[in-house]
Amino acid sequence: MLISVTFSKPSAEVENLLGKPYRKIRIKTNSSSTGQSFFAEFFTETQAFHKTFSETELNDFIEQHAGTTFKNCVQRFDDKEITILANNKGKISTIERKISLDQNSSSRNSLNKKNSKSDSTQTSKYFSKPENGTSNHNRIKNYIIAEGTPVLFLISLGIMTPEGKVINSRYDKFKQINRFLEYINDILPSVMEQKKSESHPLKIADFGCGKSYLTFAVHYFLTQIKKIDCRIVGLDLKKDVIEHCNKLAKDFGCEGLIFKIGDIAEYSDSEPENNPDIIITLHACDTATDYALKYAVEKNAKAILSVPCCQHEINQQLEKNKKLLSESEANVLAPVFKHGLLRERVSALLTDSLRADYLERCGYKVDVMEFIDMSHTPKNILLRAVRKQNVKNISEGKNPLDKENTSEGKPDLIDFLKISPSIYQ
Repeated sequence: MLISVTFSKPSAEVENLLGKPYRKIRIKTNSSSTGQSFFAEFFTETQAFHKTFSETELNDFIEQHAGTTFKNCVQRFDDKEITILANNKGKISTIERKISLDQNSSSRNSLNKKNSKSDSTQTSKYFSKPENGTSNHNRIKNYIIAEGTPVLFLISLGIMTPEGKVINSRYDKFKQINRFLEYINDILPSVMEQKKSESHPLKIADFGCGKSYLTFAVHYFLTQIKKIDCRIVGLDLKKDVIEHCNKLAKDFGCEGLIFKIGDIAEYSDSEPENNPDIIITLHACDTATDYALKYAVEKNAKAILSVPCCQHEINQQLEKNKKLLSESEANVLAPVFKHGLLRERVSALLTDSLRADYLERCGYKVDVMEFIDMSHTPKNILLRAVRKQNVKNISEGKNPLDKENTSEGKPDLIDFLKISPSIYQ
């Protein structure tokens, strides 16, 4: 059971990432009736701010900021203490120390006494002593891939031991894989409902698959847990990576899983029966994301999971017009466009907003969600799109990309990202 988390030694980016120049964060279990499992105090030099976290929210916060935003993070459990440290060169290390129950109980009692003296008013509002040493947080996380069950691809990738125990230094990777499988699980009922009249297996295309941690995880989830017949293709430009992934797929006996070398912008499959039902594109750089989304719409994909990255298209347009933008008295965003960093961030948000709008106009229900990736990148927006069941296939009727078939005259996706000249006025 997690008892407390302490963040200290903030990096220079703490204010940019969290909004205030925090010096320390203390988080403890919260057994009040708020429904949140943890209570946090955020400290600047002169102020303290309060927030509550659910278990999932706290896990995400630790994954995103431990060793990066804060160079020191100490997590204290009933039986151990885990410290995540970053040195001056940015190298992150994890140290685990076993502690006895007696030692932990003594430490917890001492901490409670200290809090009661210094924060009696706030403590009485947010804390109550757990009965019989338990709290609302005393439960086991129900992961889709359960810890304790050996999984061949996780063992080979160095995430799990042959006995099924997750390696401590790779636990964040294990949790992130399970998080992505939750997204797949959420869209699966709608996809399978749309496939009920089809006879061919579920088909998935993973554009920019890289080392394919998630590709193997999706195959395992569908075939071994859900018992769904599927065909998955992973696409990437790196020949050595693709050869390695194909070797692993053969070694693991992953039927229906193959990897190909190819450019997303040029990838095509002329046979309608081979069109993918689900398209995954994680961190495909700049317009590679747009080519993947365009392909998904043209092939009538039933669902799309996309984490965009390196959105340069709009930023280049704004860069060319930055003088006009920053000097326009009528443009409410003029102060933003004066600064390159802010202009870049606004460009990324504009780009993803247009992508979401594009997919909605093409007949998809779109959710814009937060997704924490494998390397704690700030590029963590997930576009989850599921095709509405009352929308006809492009091959069966009107193409929503054709100007004559829409009252708004929606163009090709790449042209769609050429923002309106009105933003320059």
